[in-house]
Amino acid sequence: MNRAVKLALLAATVAALGFGAFRFSASRPVSVTVAAPIADVAVQVFGLGTQEARIASRLGFETAAALVELNADHGDRVAKGTLLARLQDGEQRARVAKSAAGVSAAETALAKAEALAERATVIARQKAQINERRQSLVERRTVSVEAAEQAEMDARVATADQAIAARDVEVARVGLDTARAQLVLDEVLLERHRLVAPFDGVVIARTRELGAVMNPGEALFTLVDPATVWIQAFVDEARAGDLAVGQPAEVRLRSRPGEVFAGAVARVGLENDRVGEERRLYVDCRDCPADFHLGEQAEVIVTTRRLAEALVVAEKAVQMTAPAEGVVWTVEGGRLEERTVRLGARLLDGRVAIVGGLPEGARVVAALPASGLMAGRAARIVEPAAEAAR
Repeated sequence: MNRAVKLALLAATVAALGFGAFRFSASRPVSVTVAAPIADVAVQVFGLGTQEARIASRLGFETAAALVELNADHGDRVAKGTLLARLQDGEQRARVAKSAAGVSAAETALAKAEALAERATVIARQKAQINERRQSLVERRTVSVEAAEQAEMDARVATADQAIAARDVEVARVGLDTARAQLVLDEVLLERHRLVAPFDGVVIARTRELGAVMNPGEALFTLVDPATVWIQAFVDEARAGDLAVGQPAEVRLRSRPGEVFAGAVARVGLENDRVGEERRLYVDCRDCPADFHLGEQAEVIVTTRRLAEALVVAEKAVQMTAPAEGVVWTVEGGRLEERTVRLGARLLDGRVAIVGGLPEGARVVAALPASGLMAGRAARIVEPAAEAAR
């Protein structure tokens, strides 16, 4: 029994000493650093993507034949209208020649029909004049009734022949139009054996060699307009709310570490990546190297806005309670307090702006000590955290 009493007294003594040490420690001021407002704060978002081109076309033929001419290869710069390749076209050239001959024949047939129509008009006019004279003479009984009737019939036949000749001219004209249309069609089909550059660009790929048989729609070249090369990047949609066309951007290419190129937002995607929860962003790079490489990894940093002045602290010093709300430690009247504050812009370096919820005169603890934080405890401000404007 005496042993148990001794143990109980020892435990009570240890507890009393511990409590006393705690009270002594808690009564001593804890040293903390606090955040100070800084000026001209850049609010930025980060995106990771690749170098791409707005205008990149896979070029091929619309017909099937063997390649007999190749005038471009990987890396060549070509002007709009340049003949890049040609297919075997002998058969189609023969069709064009036949169609051209058909046009000539149709033109001749039209000329003949027009001549016959003119002849029919002259004959019809002559027969009409003879009929008029005979009809006047029959009234004076100078010619017989039979002769007058024959003249009238001849005039009517001539008029009918004139109408037929006019219709023959119309038929000949339709025939000429048909022949010309056939010639145009055959020339179009012949043109399909030639592949020309649709715009000024750089050939970045050629898939076949001379003698290969091309199929309709099969790509032979890939042509890129170098003036349309840009960066396609993806930004966390939680940070993408302020993105807008025209905002300044910095571009870093993986092949040129340490170099920063100036750019601007050219397009903000209207559809997010549903799996990655990211927004697609397109950035024009104003001074990127001319020797582009599509698919190269690139990083972009877009400045969405600048704050004239802001109170920012490290996110690790904030206990988040909502997307735009958190709890911070403050120094008020020389003692520590916990305050729920409203949060604003998040910076790329892991800091967040406090935009509301602080009492007058409250200072926000910028760096949390390892221990010793307790509401009401005395606090001693060591120095404001030195923050550089970003």
